[in-house]
This record gives sequence, structure tokens and C-alpha cells, in this order.
Amino acid sequence: MQALGRLRDVLVSTRYTLRTPSAERATADAAATLAQLDDYLLPRLSRLDAPLLVGVGGSTGAGKSTLVNSLVRAPVSTPGVLRPTTRAPVLVCNPTDSSWFSANQLLPGLTRTASPSNDPESMQVVTAPGMTPGLAFLDAPDIDSVVEANRALAGQLLAAADLWLFVTTAARYADAVPWGLLRTARERGTVVALVLDRVPPGAADEIGPHLMGMLREHGLASAPLFVLPETSLDGQGLLAERVVLPLRAWFDKLASSAAARSAVVRQTVGGAVDALQPTVGRLSAAAEDQVSAVQALDEAVRTAYREAYQAVEKGMRDGVLLRGEVLARWQELVGTGDLMRALQARIGHARDRVVAALTGRPAPGKQFQAALESGVVTLIRSAGADAAERTAAAWRAHPAGKELVTAELAFPSPELGERAERLVRDWQRGVLDLVREEAQGKLALAKASAYAVNATGLLVMVSVFAATAFIPTGAEVATAAGTTIAAQKVLEAIFGDQAVRSLAERARTDLLKRVRTALNAEADRFDAVRASTGVDLGSAQRLRDAAAAVATARRVTDLPAHATQELPRLALNGATRPPTEEPT
Repeated sequence: MQALGRLRDVLVSTRYTLRTPSAERATADAAATLAQLDDYLLPRLSRLDAPLLVGVGGSTGAGKSTLVNSLVRAPVSTPGVLRPTTRAPVLVCNPTDSSWFSANQLLPGLTRTASPSNDPESMQVVTAPGMTPGLAFLDAPDIDSVVEANRALAGQLLAAADLWLFVTTAARYADAVPWGLLRTARERGTVVALVLDRVPPGAADEIGPHLMGMLREHGLASAPLFVLPETSLDGQGLLAERVVLPLRAWFDKLASSAAARSAVVRQTVGGAVDALQPTVGRLSAAAEDQVSAVQALDEAVRTAYREAYQAVEKGMRDGVLLRGEVLARWQELVGTGDLMRALQARIGHARDRVVAALTGRPAPGKQFQAALESGVVTLIRSAGADAAERTAAAWRAHPAGKELVTAELAFPSPELGERAERLVRDWQRGVLDLVREEAQGKLALAKASAYAVNATGLLVMVSVFAATAFIPTGAEVATAAGTTIAAQKVLEAIFGDQAVRSLAERARTDLLKRVRTALNAEADRFDAVRASTGVDLGSAQRLRDAAAAVATARRVTDLPAHATQELPRLALNGATRPPTEEPT
């Protein structure tokens, strides 16, 4: 029982929310397995000696309620005249057994009521002195009802029964739906008895061979079979007592024998536990499908944003950022000689402040920084937009991802531009900090002004983007080469050859680290959507472990092996052929 409880906990925590080919069936199987654990196996294993519950199911109009009433000799379950019948299921038991069935142990999800109800989430519990103690009948909805909720409830109720009493008619015994449900019972190892109702005079000989062949085909040849002739009802709507006497006697004999009841219960419980293994096997395989889908979606995110990072890195190294406005501002800064004067003397800073105040224009260095910032921000935003578009396209192409993509997700977040601007400004300040750190002990720079530090920082920034730069037009080649060499020479004079390479590489690494953080924040939007599905990467293994624990516990119990229980039966053909009387 503990192993089944652990399995239940794992089933509750396992979700099949991604649309994979196996998800729909797995969701239904998991719900059905949980229902049987809660409705039947766990409460029944806590009381194997509790009264036997017989689930009475069958096709529309087969006469289930009439049969139940006739067996207990009282109109306890109202037959439905209109179809589909929508009412609460009815459980009939002896008064001495009512405490077990009223205690919400079996079928705990159904509210108990003492009066008829149209609420399908309730169950009417009726006591009848004519019921043999130790036995109860549960009148379930039609298994082929046109109302899906009725069909689902019928399946749930039958799965919670120790024995199925399956009722069909001479006109409908070959319908596909009943045999599908009987096949399910066989697979679960549930003990089954059948009633062929409303058999016209002389029809038994014609129906018998075909019905017995179908029973053999579905592995139910040993199931007890009772045949009731077509007959009229009495004033209470009951079948004549002599008509149901063989079936009632069989149930009385079953109920009066503790050993027989125990055999039925243990057979059904053992079969239900055995049936868990293939079901949980399918569920764990479906959980693996969910994990595979998660990994595919995650890989699409990682690939797109890795390529976005590589695009930014390439843009930093191939000189694309030293074109246009950035190049023009750099040429202005170098061409005026302001940069060299700033590196050589304190007076440069004061002079530039006066010039900027008189002309209303910012200093050339500020203009260059602004242009460089704009270029890097554009590069990051472009890479982020491409990554969002590629990821959304990849998700839409995957069955598990297409329903997760929203219109907003296919575009970069509104915060990306602001985030990129902030990271570039922070990086520029970081470059200046690197220069100050490297300048410690360097006499040439130590005597220079703070403005000289800023100018040196500009040279480092240019080195970051121009270290492997090439600009294809002739005039720009000469200019770029000259500015790169000039920057390199000045920095080498201040810091030394090795320090220059170190400064540029450290500055580049710092910028790329900040870019990665920004792009990861963009990728996190997709990760958050995927995580909201609740798919647990370890659920498949936990299901397998729980199933293995159940199998181990099953081997040390005294429950019988999966097989159809041999019980007395009345055959259509043979010494115990039922009567085929004329209607009365």
C-alpha cells in the first residue's frame, strides 16, 4: 500500500502539458490511474474484508436499474424513461454495511446523499433489508450514453468495483462499446459476470453460439453468464422473482461465503495492481517525450541566442562598428589633435571645456563615445531581434512549442534597448577603471590629468573594436590603419606592449560578458514560458522507480496472479439452460 501511495504522489506531480503525440493519451491514462488508486485500490487495500461492491453497467436501455430493483425486491433505483438519463449513481447495500459505503472511502470524490439527485458528482446510498449482508450493488450510468460525462462516470464507477455485472440485451449484445469495456475489465483482471436480458422465446439457441464465441474471443469464456427472458414487469416495476432467482441465488451464495468474497476481491485487486505496470510504462515513456520536447525547445533558445552572441562578438572584431558616425567622430577627434594634447598635458581639458561652452557642441571625445555607444546598442538590439524571431520560428515549427509562442515573444523585450544602453555606458566607465588600475605606478600617466585618463580610455575602446578591423574602401583603409597605429603607439608608450594587449582584451571580455548577460535575460523570457508548463525533467525516472517499487511489493503479497476468476456460471447451452418462457 505504501508503494501505491508513492506511485500516486509521483502521478500527481507528473504533467503532460506539452503537445506531444503521446500527451493526450498519457493525460487520460494518468487521470484514470489516479482515479482507480483513490477510488478503489488504496481504500480497498486498507480493508480487504469490507463488503463486496458489484458495479452494474451496460448499454442504454439494457434494464440495469430494473435488474437491481428486482434483485433487492424494492424500487431503490429509478429507471430512466428519457435518454440520456442524467442522475447520480445509486449504491444499494444492506443496512449493516452502510457505514463502509457512507464513509467516503471508496469513491471519495462523490458526495454521499440519501435521496435521489441529478448531481453527477454525488452518489445516493440506499439501504435495503432484502440485500444480503456483505454485498452491494452500484447502478452506474449508461456506458454508451450520448453524454460524455455519463460515459466517463460509468467508467470511473466500474473501475471502483470488485466485480462487474455487465448487462446487455439480445438486440444489442454485439455492440462494440460494451465489448471495449469488457476488454478493459479483462486487461485489469477484474472479475466479470454477464446478464443477457430480454431474450425473446426461442432466441437463446440462435444467440448462444455467437455470444459464446465472442466471450471466448475476448478471454471471458469462463465468466458467469445469466440469461433473462423477455417478460413484463409487476406493479412495482420489478421482474418476477422466479426470473431473477438464479442470479440472486448466485449472489447470495457469493455474499454468504467470506472465502468467495475474498477470492473475488483479491483477484480484482491483484489484476488492477498488475495492470498498473504497462500503464505506468506508457506514462514514463510519455514523460520522456515531454522531456525530449523540453530539450528541443531549450536547444532552439540556446542556439538562437548563442548565434546572437556570436554575431555581436563578430561585429566587435570585424570593424563594422568603426564605420559611419563612429568613424567620423574618431577622425574628428584624432584630426584636431585634441586626443594627443589630452594625453600630453592638463591644459587640453580646460581648453575643450571653453570651446564646448562657446560653440554649444560637446567635446569631440564625448561625441565619439556617444557614437560608439549608439553603434554597440544597435548591434545588440539587432542580434536580440534576430534571436527572438529565430526562436519563435523554431518553436512554431515544433508540435510542443507552437502553442507557447505569443506575439510579444516573437520580438525582443521592450527593455532590451534600455538595457543595452545601460550596459554600454557601464562598460565605458569600466574601461576607465581598467586604465586607472593599469596606470598605477606608470609615471607618465600618473602625472597626467583625469582628462588624460579619459582620452587613454578612448584609445583602449578603439583598440577593442579595431584590433582586427578592416574597412574595405581605399580612403577609409588609410585612415583606419593610421588611427589604429597611432592609438597603439601611444598606448605602448604609456603602458608597454604587453599591457596594451591585456587592456584591450580585458575590455573586450568585459563588454562581451555584459552582452551575454543582456542576451541571457532575453532568452529567459522563453525559458519562463517553457517552465510554466510544469514539465519535470526527472518525472520519467521517478515513475519507473515507483512502478518498480510496486512490482517488488506485489511479489511479496498473497494476491493471486492476473487471471479470470473461475466462478459458477449458467450457460446458454447445456444442462443449466435458462427457461425461455412466454411473456406473462
